[in-house]
Amino acid sequence: MKKQLETILSNSDNSFSLMYNPRLNYTIRIFSLFVLITLKVHSQKINESYRIHPTKTDQIINIDGVLEEKIWNNAEVANNFFMILPTDGKQASQESEVKILYDENNIYFGVVFFNNSVQGDYTVESLKRDFSFGKNDNLLISIDPFNNLTTGFSFGLNAYGAQWDGTMYNGGKVDLNWDSKWVSEISFDKDKWTCEISIPLKSIRYKEGVKEWGINFGRLDLKAGEKSSWAPVPRQFPSVSLAHTGVLVWDSSPPKQGRNISIIPYSLSNISKTNDYKTKSNKIGGDIKVSVSSALNLDFTINPNFSQAEVDQQVTNLDRFELFYPERRQFFLENADLFANFGYKTLRPFFSRRIGLGVPINAGLRLSGNINEKWRIGLMDIQTQNIDRIGLPKQNFGVFTIQKRVFERSSIGLILINKESFFDEKNKIISDSNYTKYNRNIGVEYNYGSANNLWNGKAFFLNTYSSNQIKNDHSFASHLEYNSTNWKARIQQEYVGENFNAEVGYVPRKGYYKFNSSLGYLFYKNDSNIVSYGPNFSRTYFFDQSYNRTDLLDQFSYVINFANRSKLNVVFIKNYINLLQDFDPLRSNVGSLIKGSEHEWTSFGFEFTSKPQNNFTYKINGLIGGYYQEGKRRSLSAELGYRFQPYFSINSIINYNSINLESPWNKSDFWLIGSKLDITLTNKLFFSSLYQYNKQFDLWNFNSRFQWRYKPASDLFLVFNSNEVMIPEEIKSWSINLKLNYWLNLN
Repeated sequence: MKKQLETILSNSDNSFSLMYNPRLNYTIRIFSLFVLITLKVHSQKINESYRIHPTKTDQIINIDGVLEEKIWNNAEVANNFFMILPTDGKQASQESEVKILYDENNIYFGVVFFNNSVQGDYTVESLKRDFSFGKNDNLLISIDPFNNLTTGFSFGLNAYGAQWDGTMYNGGKVDLNWDSKWVSEISFDKDKWTCEISIPLKSIRYKEGVKEWGINFGRLDLKAGEKSSWAPVPRQFPSVSLAHTGVLVWDSSPPKQGRNISIIPYSLSNISKTNDYKTKSNKIGGDIKVSVSSALNLDFTINPNFSQAEVDQQVTNLDRFELFYPERRQFFLENADLFANFGYKTLRPFFSRRIGLGVPINAGLRLSGNINEKWRIGLMDIQTQNIDRIGLPKQNFGVFTIQKRVFERSSIGLILINKESFFDEKNKIISDSNYTKYNRNIGVEYNYGSANNLWNGKAFFLNTYSSNQIKNDHSFASHLEYNSTNWKARIQQEYVGENFNAEVGYVPRKGYYKFNSSLGYLFYKNDSNIVSYGPNFSRTYFFDQSYNRTDLLDQFSYVINFANRSKLNVVFIKNYINLLQDFDPLRSNVGSLIKGSEHEWTSFGFEFTSKPQNNFTYKINGLIGGYYQEGKRRSLSAELGYRFQPYFSINSIINYNSINLESPWNKSDFWLIGSKLDITLTNKLFFSSLYQYNKQFDLWNFNSRFQWRYKPASDLFLVFNSNEVMIPEEIKSWSINLKLNYWLNLN
C-alpha cells in the first residue's frame, strides 16, 4: 500500500494525493464517503409559496391564439415574473401573465407576454420544431406531475408559433427528441404576443390522485436581453429547473385518463443503390402505445424503420478513442434517461445505437414510466435479424432498470443488460470467433441532488459477464459538484478494469483510473454591457492499472458573458500523454507513434459566440499550439448563420486543421465543410437540406428531407441521401425514402 501511494505521488509531480486502497476496498471507501457527504435532512420545497389553481371549464376552447372565451377572465393569473438574467431576484421589466384551464380531456394554457418596457422586432430562428432556446423569443412551461423535482415534461413556443417539447430528467435537462400530440396557436403585435395551448392529459404521464404538480413558466425576451420566470430561479440554473418550480394545485384530483391506446402504422417505399447494386423495396410496420396506468406506458414496435431521422454531423477525428453520436430514433427516446443516463457520457453500460444500426430490427417492446411518486421502472427487449454474409447471428437485447426516489431530489437505481446471440449452422463457424454467445452487465447507481439545488453528485458500480471473458471485471465512478451563483466546483473519479466488457454500452477506454477536479468563479456586474466574467481551472489525471501516470490535462479558461448574450472564452491547455497503444495521430494509415512513447505540448485557444438577435449570427473558435511528436497544430472553426425569419435560414460550418509533423506525416491540412438550408413555410411544413464534406476520409454527404405534419404527430416524409467515401475504400451510395405514418388514438 505504501509503495502504491508513493508511486502515485511520484508520477504526479507531488501535486496530487489520495488515500487509496486496491480496487474493491477503494470502491467501498469512496462509495461510503460519498453517501455520508450527501445525506441530508428533509427540507421544504423551495418555491412552495408560488401556487396556482387551474379553472375547470365545460366550454369549448377554440385554439386560435386569442383568449376570447369568457372563462379565461375567471381564471387565476400567474404574473409578477422574476428576472433570471441579467440579474436574478428582481421583478422582470417585461410583464407576463399565464392562466390555466382544464376539462376532462385537456389542460389549457393562455399566455400573454407584454412589451411594456422594450418594444421591437421579435427574434426567432424559424418555424422549425424544437428550436434552439437561446436564439428565440420564447415561452417554456415545465411540468412535474409527480412533484419529485427531478423528472417531468416541458412544452414551449417561440414568438412565431414553432413548438418545442421534451421529457425532463436530472432536474433540469430536456430531451427534445420526444414528441407528443398537442396543439397551439399564437398571435402578436408590437405591444404583446399571446399563446393559446391545448395539451391532452393523455400526453402527460401522471399518477391518479396526486393533487399537486410542480410547474413553472419561463420567458426569454431577446430585445430586452431578459430571461424571467414565474417562480424565481437563480441565474446559474436553467429556467425550467424542476427544483425551483411552483405548485399547480388541483381542487380535485386530475381527471382519470381512462383507456389510452395509440396505433402508429407506417408505410415506406425505398429505392437505393450502393456502388453497382440497386434495390427497391416496400415495407410496412408501426408502433403501438398502451397506457398500463396514467404514468406507465407500454410500447411495441414491429418492423421499425428510422429512415426519417436526421443524419449525424461530421467531425474531424483526431482523438485516440471512439467518438460518441447521440440517439435520434423515436422508439428509444421516451423515458430515455432511465436506460441511457446510467453512468457518465464516456462510461455507459447501455448505448442504444449499438442496436439496429445496419441490422434490421424485427420487433421490440418497452415498458417505462412511473409506478408511483417514488418508483420508476424501465423494461426493453429488442430482437434483431441475422446477416449471413458476415456471420452475424440473430441477437436479443434486453434491459431492465428500476429507480427509487430517496431524500428530496435523489434516487437509487439498478440496471440489468443482457445481449444474447442465437447461432445456426450457417453462421456458427464465422460467428464463433467474432461474436459472443452472451454479454451481461449489472449495475447500481446513486444519484444525489440537494434540496436547494446547489449540490449534485453520482456514484455507481458496474460488473460485466461474457461467454468469452477470461476474468469478469468491474467499473466504479463517482462525482460531487457544487454550483452556486459565484462558485462552481467538481471532483470526480473513475475506475474501469482491463476486462470490463459492455458490448451494448459506450466505454471507449478501459484499464484506467481517472481523477478530475475543477474550480471556477464568476463575478457579476449590474447595469453593464458585461453580465459576468471569471476564471475556471481543471486538472485531469489518468493512471494505468499499475498506478503509472498515462495522461495529464490542465486547462485554464476565462469567460466573459455579455448583456446582449454574446460570449467570449479564452483557454490555455497543457497536455501530457503516454501512449497505451500504437496510434496514428492523423488517422491516415501513413504511420503510427509507438506504444509507450511520451508526448507533451501546450495550446492556446478562444471561442466567441455572437449575439442571437441579429439575422447574421456566428461562432468562431481557434486553437494554436503543439501536437504529438513535437508537432504543431493550428485550428480555426466557424459556424455562420443567416435567417430571413421565420421562413428561411442557412447555416454553415467551416473547420480547418493544419498539422505539421515529422516524416512520414509531414504537413497535413484537413477541411470539414457543412451547409444546412432550412425552409419552414408553416409550423407544419418543413424542408431541410444538409451538405457535408470531410477531407480526412474524403467523404461527401448530402441529405435532403421534406416533412409535412398533416395532423398532430402524423407525418409524411420524403428523404434523399447520397454518400461518397474514398477512405479506407471507395463506396458510393444513394437512397430515396417515402414514408407515411399516422397517429391513431383508440379512445
